[in-house]
Amino acid sequence: MTVSAKPDEQPTTTYEQAREELADVVRRLEAGGLTLEESLALWERGEQLAELCQHWLDRARERLAAATSGDQPE
Repeated sequence: MTVSAKPDEQPTTTYEQAREELADVVRRLEAGGLTLEESLALWERGEQLAELCQHWLDRARERLAAATSGDQPE
């Protein structure tokens, strides 16, 4: 899963889903017992999920800033 290149598009996975999958990836990596290839694949998936979570958080910050900037007196 990749983050959309268009700033107004929302990724299809929710923040909560991506965060939960990322936590699972971390648990699996920490548990060990994986081959190098399995570990690398999980690491790469974790990087994608972290990017996706950051995208959601950035969008939320933008929306919050836009909402609060209209509330402040000039």
